[in-house]
Amino acid sequence: MTHPSLSLEGVSHVLPDGRRLFPALDAQFDSTPTGLVGRNGVGKSVLARILAGELEPSCGRCRRPGRVHYLPQQVACAPGDSVATLAGVAGTLAALERIEAGSCDVADFERVGEDWDLAARLAAELQRQGLGGLDASTPAARLSGGEAMRVALAGAWLAQADFLILDEPSNHLDRAHRLRLIEQLGQWPRGLLVVSHDRELLQTMGRIVELSPAGLRDYGGGYAFYAQCRAQERQAAQQRLQQRRLERQRGERALQEQHERMQRRSARGNREARDANQAKILLDRQKDRSQASAGRLRQLQAAECEQLDANVREAVREAGQEQDIAVLAPLPADLHRRTAATLEGMRLPFGPAHAHALDLVVTTGQRVALTGGNGAGKSSLLRVLSGQLAPAAGICRTHVATACLDQRLDLLDPDRSVLEQMQAANPAAAQSLLRTRLALLGLDAARIGVASGLLSGGERLKAALACVLHARHPPELLLLDEPGNHLDLPSLQALEQMLAAYPGALLVASHDEVFLDRLGLQLRLHVDGDGWQLLPWRADLGAGR
Repeated sequence: MTHPSLSLEGVSHVLPDGRRLFPALDAQFDSTPTGLVGRNGVGKSVLARILAGELEPSCGRCRRPGRVHYLPQQVACAPGDSVATLAGVAGTLAALERIEAGSCDVADFERVGEDWDLAARLAAELQRQGLGGLDASTPAARLSGGEAMRVALAGAWLAQADFLILDEPSNHLDRAHRLRLIEQLGQWPRGLLVVSHDRELLQTMGRIVELSPAGLRDYGGGYAFYAQCRAQERQAAQQRLQQRRLERQRGERALQEQHERMQRRSARGNREARDANQAKILLDRQKDRSQASAGRLRQLQAAECEQLDANVREAVREAGQEQDIAVLAPLPADLHRRTAATLEGMRLPFGPAHAHALDLVVTTGQRVALTGGNGAGKSSLLRVLSGQLAPAAGICRTHVATACLDQRLDLLDPDRSVLEQMQAANPAAAQSLLRTRLALLGLDAARIGVASGLLSGGERLKAALACVLHARHPPELLLLDEPGNHLDLPSLQALEQMLAAYPGALLVASHDEVFLDRLGLQLRLHVDGDGWQLLPWRADLGAGR
């Protein structure tokens, strides 16, 4: 296919509950690598599935002249699935095996097509993904989340589709494999659409398209250009809102003055008529004319007030889409500096780093990034510091209130609502205050009463943050394990701002270097096969970071 393309013609989608996700969309996607962004819940994954042919739109149609390969955000592994199943090549490999065993079935030959070397290409691609120890028959159940994603990505490269659609492909990848993904996407020769909040990945895209309740908006360039445009739009929207409110205030004042003048004229006319001793019929006519005039004026004023209100509502709607999510840091900025945690000869109970002892003193105000490959021991260290795991050897002591948000957010009870759990964490706080804090996080009244197990990943992270940060005794040592995985870009930026201002001790594990770079970090605790290294934050560890 010479010019890969996908097109939307009046496409909209209605959810089973009747809610319309987005209006009729008209858009064209060509060979320009494109990043699709937007807030969580706006329908990015639904749109990706419609483009891929996985889901039919409620209205309109999607044209896809060539073959499309779709990689969902969550790579599902069913019981009995193998690496070949996960890579999407099990059927072709099975047909090849039957042909090698003597099958003459036309269907087998049609299934294989030109892919006679598929087994060799799969092995080579697994090797490139750092999965050389796997083969096509390896059970998928043995794979970690990152390994499953890399196998699925191997299948995407092997598919040789005219168009690739990838939904959050970097979410479960460590630093080295994120860089490899960016390199491979840069070499992809055909159509590409990536749904992502990974700013480093988005920066490599030739085009950014944003989905919002208002529809699709096309921005040129990479993420930096998109972010600049959005900042300008936010500022302009806030200025319009301020101007419309000022116009309404002036308009209401002018209408009030007009109403008061009308009343004064009416009262003066009535007095003059009485003083002139006019006949009752003339007084009644004058009264009727005055009342009719006042009625027309009220109608005109009501229409003008409604127009002023409509102008403000429209400005609020525009600015409302730009509202930042606020995450409030609860500790005083001048927090007294003291030792938060001490590790002496500490060894992890398992994992690659368990053979290496770690000596570390963390003080309040200290900000440390915890980096290294998947499975190296970062999460285990955070669990030891939070008291969830006992060290295999050595000493681990925490000296201040400590909170840990792990990747599964286990501190949340899935059967209880967010508001319930927030009240339990801070019984003395007024419910109105807790509701306000949750609203600032982007959790509205309808969501805070829902069992937390029914919330999205991003909503659950915000809920966990609220319970931790607004507890009766806020933590002076905050441990975070991949906190950005389920957040959209505005929420991620709000989290960055809060953590940058957080005065307590911070230890955060993440593969997102852009996210880490925004936190004002001082140190990097890196773990690999050689053990632990405590380095300045800017120390360059290359692709292995």
